[in-house]
Parts: sequence; structure tokens; C-alpha cells
Amino acid sequence: MATKRDYYEVLEVSKTASQEEIKKAYRKKALQYHPDKNPDDKAAEEKFKEAAEAYEVLSNEDKRRRYDQFGHAGMGGSSGYDGGMTMEDIFSHFGDIFGGSFSRFGGFSNFGGNSSGGRMNRGSDLRVKVKLSLKEIATGVEKKIKVNKYVSCSACHGTGAENSNSYSTCNTCKGSGQVTRTVSTILGQMQTRTICSECNGEGKRITHKCPQCNGEGITRSDDVITINIPAGVAEGMQLSLGGKGNAARRGGVNGDLFVLIEEESHPELIRDQDDIIYNLLLSFPQAAIGATVEIPTLDGKAKIKVDPGTQPGKVLRLRNKGLPSVNHYGTGDLLINIGVYIPENLTKEQKEVISGMEKSSNFQPSQSVKEQIFSKFRNM
Repeated sequence: MATKRDYYEVLEVSKTASQEEIKKAYRKKALQYHPDKNPDDKAAEEKFKEAAEAYEVLSNEDKRRRYDQFGHAGMGGSSGYDGGMTMEDIFSHFGDIFGGSFSRFGGFSNFGGNSSGGRMNRGSDLRVKVKLSLKEIATGVEKKIKVNKYVSCSACHGTGAENSNSYSTCNTCKGSGQVTRTVSTILGQMQTRTICSECNGEGKRITHKCPQCNGEGITRSDDVITINIPAGVAEGMQLSLGGKGNAARRGGVNGDLFVLIEEESHPELIRDQDDIIYNLLLSFPQAAIGATVEIPTLDGKAKIKVDPGTQPGKVLRLRNKGLPSVNHYGTGDLLINIGVYIPENLTKEQKEVISGMEKSSNFQPSQSVKEQIFSKFRNM
């Protein structure tokens, strides 16, 4: 599968571009590659869709923020129009930036509507939360979730009509779905087209409604949706699945499904971006004479060697045992933070043994050890 180009590169704008600059850049690209200007040109059509995909993300502050932080992976692999949206859907979504029907530019008569001139309906978006364990985040996971949503009516196939003979042509727009008005301006006669208010842009009226959906074209039903979540996602990240939201009334394009990531806390491991932290508490003998201890990792258990004389505050590092970057920039580490437990209750004999050791030079910290232990507080 071809690698997606950077959205800023597609629109030829900088990463600090304002919303107005992004809008102007998209308008320029849409004019350049519009299908009416490039008939039967598949390459131009793909560039037209690519520009619309880039604008759909960069014109939305939340999506742009996620894209800037995580790149295409932050879009969940589902941004853009490979999730079921068509050229007509692009016109419906973004035709407003060209002045409604775009009729003043000639040849673009369908910009902002569907191929028959009517308005393209769009279903509403849905939002769900998905909880993930650190293990699932480390490897990526496929989740199946049940969503109660609006789906296309099975009886009328989403038309809202009882059968194919249950329609009549709208008398106001004569079936075009649009009303044309001529307005006199200082520049001369200007034509504008608006959606017909009588038929809501559909160009026809239903004379006999479908009894199952009462003419809406949609009914409620449970739908099992498969979500492929990439490795390295984080708490609060939002993925989008195009076309997996509510179905539209009487045909059109489905809304999107937004998946909010929630991270389950691990009983022993702590996440710090792509690194994992484990707090290892050693006994005094283990720290003094060394030991081999077992610690938890994302893959199970691992044994590590603790050197004799290990000081509290020392950090051991296991390379590439953390979490993968969501942008595939590498893998974090497992950091083992060493603490030493000092007994709180000693017997008389234990006190005598320790007291006897106190005068030994081995039990007196050197200046270098002291500096090493407290170095982290030096710049606080």
C-alpha cells in the first residue's frame, strides 16, 4: 500500500499555517484537480481526494493537534476517504468554502451536492471509549465492540419509501433539488443556487412511507465493529474510523466513529511516555552483598543481577523493553528504580551486630557515593 504523503506537503503550506492559509491552499488544489476540469483523469481525481483528506484533518483543530503529535498513526489509519466516502461526499463536506453551489465558476455545477443536484445526507458521528492494558498497547490489538446505532433500513434499503412507485417529483425544484435565483449586483446579474426547502434537496417526495422505518430510511440496531489499534497509543488519544458512525436518513454517507483510548493501570509497572518504570525495593543484605532478583516486564518475568553495594536511587536500564513509539520511531526502555528497605524493628542481637559494624570504614559513605546519591537534587 502506498505511503500517505504529509498533509502539509499535500496542501503546500507550512506547519505553522493559519486556518485561513490552509483554506486558501485547499481551494487552490481543489480548483486545480477538480474532476470537471480533468475529465477521466484518475491521477487528478486522486490528487483531488488527497487534498480533501488533508484539509479534512488540518481544518479541524483537534485532528490537526493529534496529527502534529502522532502523524498518520494518530488518525487511526482511518482518516480521509478510504472508509466509504465518495467524490460527492467531498463536495457535500467542503463545497461551502467555494460559495455554495460554485455556479459562478462555470462547469462546477455539482460542487456542493450530489450528481443529481440534490443534497448528500450525512449520518451523525459516534464516540466510544476503549480500555487497553499496557500489554495490549505494547503489541497493538484488534478489538471487537458492540455499538447500538442507526443503520440503513433493511425493508426499504434506506430509501424511506414503501417501494419504487412511492415517489412524486418536487413541484418547487422540478426534481433538481436546488432553486436558482438571479440577483442584480454592481458586477451585473449573478446566479445563486440553494437547496430546495420543500424537498430538503432530494428532488422528490415520498408519497407512501416505509412502514418499518416510517419514511426515515434508518432503524436502530446493534453492530459489531472491529477496531485495529496500533501499538504505542496513549491515554486520551482519539482514533477515527470513517463511515462507521450512524447511517444517514434516506441514503447518503455514514458518520464516523471516534474511539477514545483509555489506559488501564498496571499493578506493578508505570508508564512514562514510551518508557516503563518498575520500582524495585531491595532488602539491606541484597543491596550490600548483591543478588539475583525477578522483576515483572511487559512480556512476563525477567531475572536481573544486582551488584554488591548497589545504592538507593540507582536506575538500571533494560534497552527496548518499553513501549513502541506510535510513530515507529523506536522502542522505549524498562527503567528499574532501586530502593533499599531499612528494617524498622530490630532485635537486641541484630542491633549489637550492626553497631559492631558501624566503626568499619566499609560502613562509612565516601564523598563520591554521597554526591552520586544526591546528584538528582542538585538543580532542584
